[in-house]
Amino acid sequence: MRYFPIPVVGVGSQPETEAVDHLPLPSEMTTFVMPTVNLEADPEILEATCAVLESLRSAMLDNGDAKIELTGLTSDVVELINQSLGQGEVSVIVRKPGNLHIQETVFAGVWRVQEMSSQSVVLRDRMHACAIPPEVQLSALSGTTTISGPPIRQGMMNAPAILNELLERSKNYRTGESAHIINLSLLPMTPEDLAYLYDAFGTGTVSILSRGYGNCRITSTRLANVWWVQYFNSTDQIILNTLEVVDVPEVALAADEDFQDSIERLGEWLAVMREHYV
Repeated sequence: MRYFPIPVVGVGSQPETEAVDHLPLPSEMTTFVMPTVNLEADPEILEATCAVLESLRSAMLDNGDAKIELTGLTSDVVELINQSLGQGEVSVIVRKPGNLHIQETVFAGVWRVQEMSSQSVVLRDRMHACAIPPEVQLSALSGTTTISGPPIRQGMMNAPAILNELLERSKNYRTGESAHIINLSLLPMTPEDLAYLYDAFGTGTVSILSRGYGNCRITSTRLANVWWVQYFNSTDQIILNTLEVVDVPEVALAADEDFQDSIERLGEWLAVMREHYV
């Protein structure tokens, strides 16, 4: 897995201000493509890789949530697993309490979770099949605090009312509830409004980049269960700017139907791989 930078969102990501650094944006919808892998590898390595992937698929079939540790595997097997899984649309950086890099594979709902040292050395490596690894929500909650409104400034219109609404929603939110979404793009919002909200909420410990059609950047805030969610088009212009009260925004989650589809596709890919060592 390679490192992926994800910019902090907020006032600085608005199009009228200084541009942010980000990954190249796709120009069209991402679709599933079967991984490309070195099928001329040593038959023993191919067999070991298939055994790991079959264990993952079996667990997905049994209970829909599967964890497979990769830390103790040989580098050749891990490399072939990397090639077999590829990289999907969603990337996550969890900064606290540990430094985690989480990457969805081309099989939706199958994630690579790597704990990294301060020198970017992989300390722990695993696959996890689920909607999104639970460390994402746990970290987002661990990075929250009690907040209060910044000083009122000239030029504001709706920011204080939005802040009060989100404080109340956050206080009363219960895990698993439907998202409460405030669409800032549909409200009269001045630059002073956005600066006020950013000063109040700031950014938390989790950053998510979802690449599909265009680009969606998601960042936890310092207020529990409140996320910045911003959508950009293929020319990097912001087209939707929201604040969501939810466990994790839906755009970052693997849908149930995609998860089931991944089980089927993973089985097809295993059949292709087995042809080369049987």
